[in-house]
Amino acid sequence: MKVQVTVPATTANLGPGFDCLGLALGLTNTVTFTAVDATTATTSITITGEGANHLPRDGSNLVLRAAEVVFDGVGERPSTLHIHQHNNIPVGSGLGSSAAAVLGGMLAANGLLGSPLSQEDVLHLAIDMEGHPDNVAPALYGGLVLSVRSHDNWHIEAIAIPPLQVVYVLPDFDFPTAAARAALPTHVPLADAVFNAGRVGLLVRALTAGDFAALATAMQDRLHQPYRIPLVPGLAQALQAAQAAGAASAAISGAGPSVVAFAATGHEKIVTAVTAVFAEAGLHSRAWILPVAQHGAEVCFV
Repeated sequence: MKVQVTVPATTANLGPGFDCLGLALGLTNTVTFTAVDATTATTSITITGEGANHLPRDGSNLVLRAAEVVFDGVGERPSTLHIHQHNNIPVGSGLGSSAAAVLGGMLAANGLLGSPLSQEDVLHLAIDMEGHPDNVAPALYGGLVLSVRSHDNWHIEAIAIPPLQVVYVLPDFDFPTAAARAALPTHVPLADAVFNAGRVGLLVRALTAGDFAALATAMQDRLHQPYRIPLVPGLAQALQAAQAAGAASAAISGAGPSVVAFAATGHEKIVTAVTAVFAEAGLHSRAWILPVAQHGAEVCFV
């Protein structure tokens, strides 16, 4: 039996939506699980594409670890399992590569077992493994997703938005998530909290309406970007260059160091401007022009 799962990339901490807003993008990873009945239990892993040279192929592989969560929870597993990962999402890019791996492993494992877990069951397992829903929720549902914690539960709201494209630029700069988190204050001024709260509402309205004019204000943030931007060479100038080149708005993607920019037209011009600024700062960068992924992870039995 063979199950193939395709999972989209995601950008989280979207503008003012720190730790609550995420967006699925049209760049995907594919995970294929092949199960064969055999007398000897074996697991093999092959990887192509992004990260193929350094991602592990043993028990520490994230796709396999995620699958084991499902196998252990259901109490059933295939005797012989081959995992193939084809990655288009760069690792450590702020595009949700770990969320894609976790969901890919869990959904493929669930499919092999006959889908005993619901989509919501898988979501909660993925949140537990990732530690937050910022990337796994939009990767699962597609589009724009709002995630709000209520006591011990999560309220997840998938929000339909019209087709649009974003510019995504990834500089070659090592900026671990732990370092990005450490840069944040433990307390923020009330005025900054109010500033962000209003803009989260405006951002949701702007994206659902396709209102690019409102995005310039709606994507502003005071909770995390001001503390992280100075830590990445050229990032402040890159954000300014994106808007000078015609972007309606530009912001850090996830925890950084990457840039996400929204524009109705002129995407190539924005790419040229942002990559040039990073080059001046001594950083090579890669860029994509990506549509919003209207659909989330897809499971196919082949």
